[in-house]
Amino acid sequence: MFPPALWRLAALVFVAVTAVVVGDTAGKLMTAGGVDPAFVAWTRFLLAALILAPFSGVRLHELPHLLRWRVALRAGFICCGIFCILTALKTEPIANVFGAFFVGPIVSYILATLFLGERPTATRSALLAIGFAGVMLVVKPGVGVSVGMLFALAAGVFYGAYLAMTRLVAGDYRPRFLLISQLIIGALALTPIGASAEIPELTPYLCFLIAVSALGSAVGNYILVIANRQAEASLIAPLVYSQLFSATILGVVVFRDWPDLLSLLGLVLIAFSGFASLRAHFRTKAPVGG
Repeated sequence: MFPPALWRLAALVFVAVTAVVVGDTAGKLMTAGGVDPAFVAWTRFLLAALILAPFSGVRLHELPHLLRWRVALRAGFICCGIFCILTALKTEPIANVFGAFFVGPIVSYILATLFLGERPTATRSALLAIGFAGVMLVVKPGVGVSVGMLFALAAGVFYGAYLAMTRLVAGDYRPRFLLISQLIIGALALTPIGASAEIPELTPYLCFLIAVSALGSAVGNYILVIANRQAEASLIAPLVYSQLFSATILGVVVFRDWPDLLSLLGLVLIAFSGFASLRAHFRTKAPVGG
């Protein structure tokens, strides 16, 4: 049995990643309908920043922190990751995109080991290798990988770097500041391409999707900031694999996208890798409190 603290952390991360998937589902509905991914990404950051700014508790002395390289780099990683995943979702099934996207926890694990001083183990490294094999089954590099899947892989790399950077700065800044900082920086960075994109007619349905896209991503990433204050990035990484369940279910229910046999096998390997890594982490008795 896992300790209660680990179950609570797993539930927290699952809520976070499911919120992100809901936001990306709204994003796919928009991009598949012809809306420019740059516009979707820009409105996601901008709207979330405007809505959450009054609740962020930002103080005047914190504003210069937006220019600090670690804060800006972290925001740049999530900004690039969201743009890439929205581009991938325009043409690819959501479950496959998230399968390729799950190179992210592997990147996070490697970066946490190399730069954050977290200790790797042979077991967990082997399990992440199994997860990487699952990613390759989803991407299918030997049978003509699509441009969309390349964007999904790029999104995963950026997201893995974002997870590691979040762990690096989580102890130095308030969670609400970290959230609003990535929203403000992302909105500013995407303004040149987002504002110049062809703007669709803002129907009530489109406005609803824009709101869901923005709030799902913002809420999910805010909860992940809280989780990273409680545990190591190398523990958060396998928990994030629970996102596969949300992505697969929403892909089937909303888009009627069923993974093919190879992709399904890859998704199973990825899920096995994540939850076996969690079990291995528990057996090492690493503290959940970080």
